[in-house]
Amino acid sequence: MSKRLLAALATVPLLALLAGCAGGTADAGGDKTVKIGVVGASDPYWAVYTKAAADAGIKVEIVDFSAYDQPNPALTAGEIDLNQFQHLVYLAQYNTASSADLTPIGSTAIYPLGLYSTKYKKVSEIQKGDTIAVPNDASNLARALLVLQSAKLITLKDGGSIFSTLDDIDTSASKVTVTALEASLTATSLPDVAGAIINNDFVEKAGLKFTDALAKDDPADPTAIPYVNVFVARAADKDNATYQKLVQIYQDTKAVQDGVLAVSGGSGVLVKTPVADLVSSLATVVADTKANKK
Repeated sequence: MSKRLLAALATVPLLALLAGCAGGTADAGGDKTVKIGVVGASDPYWAVYTKAAADAGIKVEIVDFSAYDQPNPALTAGEIDLNQFQHLVYLAQYNTASSADLTPIGSTAIYPLGLYSTKYKKVSEIQKGDTIAVPNDASNLARALLVLQSAKLITLKDGGSIFSTLDDIDTSASKVTVTALEASLTATSLPDVAGAIINNDFVEKAGLKFTDALAKDDPADPTAIPYVNVFVARAADKDNATYQKLVQIYQDTKAVQDGVLAVSGGSGVLVKTPVADLVSSLATVVADTKANKK
C-alpha cells in the first residue's frame, strides 16, 4: 500500500479508451457487467454477493487485486466500475496524491486494527527495546501507531493524529522500537519481531485468530468514521442507480453480512453510515491531508 500510486497518472487518451471498456451500466438488468475491485476475492461472501446481485438482475464480476495500491488507480483508469477495500483515510490520501475524484457511495464495516504476537500473550510481557512491525502505508501506519500508543508501548509527539509517522515517535519515552513494512508482510514478520499490527485481511491468512489480538482500537468510537470501509466510484458515477442498488444488496442481504462477519472472525462492525456523512468526512480528511502537507 505504500507505493505512490503512479499508475493513476495515465494519459488522457488511455483513460478515455479504458473508460469506454469499463463495462458499467446505469440500469439494473442491462447486458453489461459491473466490475468491482477488491483485495481478497476468495472470501466466500463475494460469491454469495454476486449471486444476490444476479438475482436482482445485475451482472457482477469481482476483480481481485493483490495489493492495496492497485484498485484505486484501476478505478480511476476505468478498468473497473467500483471498488470495495478501503477506508476513508486511505481514499483521502489517494485522492490528494493523485488529484483524483473518487467518492464513497456506501458504507460496509469498520474493522479494528490489532496487535498480534507469537512470542507474548499479553502486552505487559513485551520487553523494553523489542521491535514491533506496523503497515507502512500512510493511513494504516498512523492508525497502527495510535494503537501502540493506547497500549502504552510508544509515545507520540503532540499526542498523535491520523498523519503520525515513525518520526513522530518519542523514542526516549517509548518502550519499543517500531519498524514499518508492506501491509502483507507484517504477519509474516512475526517470527522475527515481538509483535505486529496486522490488517484484518491478513490475520487469518497468517493462521491467526482475531481473538489473538493483544490490543486493538475501538471501531465503535464516534470519531472512527474516517476508518469506515466503503464502496467507491468515480465522481461522475456517484448517482448511478445500479451502483447504489449494489450497495443496498451488500448491506441488506443477510447471507452477505453474515459472511462478512465470518471472514472478520466476528471482529467487524457492520455499519450503514449515511452517504452524506461519508462524503463530508472524506472532504474533511482531504482538507486536513492537504493542510498537513504544507
